[in-house]
Amino acid sequence: MQEGKVDLVFLDIQMPELTGIQFLKICGSKCKVILTTAYPEYALEGYEHDVIDYLLKPIPFDRFLKAVHKAQSIMQQQPVSAQVSATPAPVAASPAPEYMFVKGETKNKFLKIDYNDILYVEGLKNYVSIYLPGQRLVTYQTLRDLEQQLPQPPFYRVHKSYIISIDKVNMVDGHTIYMGDKEIPVGETYREGFLSMIREKDQR
Repeated sequence: MQEGKVDLVFLDIQMPELTGIQFLKICGSKCKVILTTAYPEYALEGYEHDVIDYLLKPIPFDRFLKAVHKAQSIMQQQPVSAQVSATPAPVAASPAPEYMFVKGETKNKFLKIDYNDILYVEGLKNYVSIYLPGQRLVTYQTLRDLEQQLPQPPFYRVHKSYIISIDKVNMVDGHTIYMGDKEIPVGETYREGFLSMIREKDQR
């Protein structure tokens, strides 16, 4: 870690000789960290050290996967000038995943979904409906959590209840997005940013 050769660390809180928090204070920001512990009271202190996520044991697979996707997204967005390189030769980054797993209707069932197949996502309180061509999948998580997993672009939050794939849009008319026979509203909070993105693509 001190030599800048580590990209991501899963760090426990309770360790011999040194706690995870003490370890963070010593190593600073030389790499990205996801904390893992059975003690929720350490969460706030961990976030004060700019950790990516905080996993509470026992760690469910879907929660672990969400943390990994979040770490990948953050590291891909990091400017090249800010990245620490241990060798003079550039190292190719791992390609971003083209799919995700979502929790199915049973505890240990997870469904693999290709990003390219997703038309749009609709939030329903603590559930989300993922619409694919001729298919609708329902999974137990919030729209905000799913938004963090989906790559941007091509996915954009356009309403408090909707995330769309811009690649699947047929037409935008004012406050309405047309995707086949589905009409999706554009929320006022998201309208300006969404239309700016549309105009930018139009000028390319």
